[in-house]
Amino acid sequence: MNSVVCIAQVPDTESRIKIAAGGRRIDEAGLKFIVSPYDEFALEEAIRLKDKKGGDVTVISFGPDRVQQALRECLARGATKAMHIKGEVADADALGVSKVLAAAIKSVPHDVVFFGKQGVGMDNSLVGPMVAELLGYPQVNVVTHFEAGEGKATAHREIEGAEEVIEVSLPAVITAQKGLNEPRYAQLKGIMAAKKIPIESKSLADLGLQDSDIFNQRVTVVSLELPPEKKAGRKIEGGDAAAAARAIIKFIREEVKAL
Repeated sequence: MNSVVCIAQVPDTESRIKIAAGGRRIDEAGLKFIVSPYDEFALEEAIRLKDKKGGDVTVISFGPDRVQQALRECLARGATKAMHIKGEVADADALGVSKVLAAAIKSVPHDVVFFGKQGVGMDNSLVGPMVAELLGYPQVNVVTHFEAGEGKATAHREIEGAEEVIEVSLPAVITAQKGLNEPRYAQLKGIMAAKKIPIESKSLADLGLQDSDIFNQRVTVVSLELPPEKKAGRKIEGGDAAAAARAIIKFIREEVKAL
């Protein structure tokens, strides 16, 4: 059973983000980039499916040259093939990215398409569902348990106060939630083997796309701003609990103005 995993490369969640000149992008200078954490759950599920049923796991990513580092990491963890779609992903909105990935997926044999439930960065949770719509596939999002059978699959997702179980025909798009599995780390053997696997590189033109299809944005970033610095906390001295409570209420009412 063949799987495709679409991954995004994002700044390390421990990074200190700076706004670039112009105020519309982050400054990438000195940033460490990683595979988006939710995509790790998607990758792990595809690898487990391969281990059970055979087939290939193809990882696909759209972005600049640095994306190949993330693809190499996925190969080291157990993916068997990789495809890099060259382009400046920051210039495309979610629909533009989805069009690129959908076109790339069509060129690869597949039964299941996996995404993380959201890319850590923009956090808009749009690309997976949009790709499903473009491909005409059924989709199940925020999945916490997955089983694939002959021509169909069963996916579990948490809803408020309960669990929803959905059966879909294949091919389908699945977006992974934390808890679906425990992602593995790359081992030395996998790292060495990954160095020998070629990464297929394609341009938009190779996929039958033009820049105007992708970069004619419907959603435009007007500006980015960092959140305001947090003010220092206030410590109430003394052991009188009643006086402390009055001071807290006064602070909330008069300064925070929340009462």
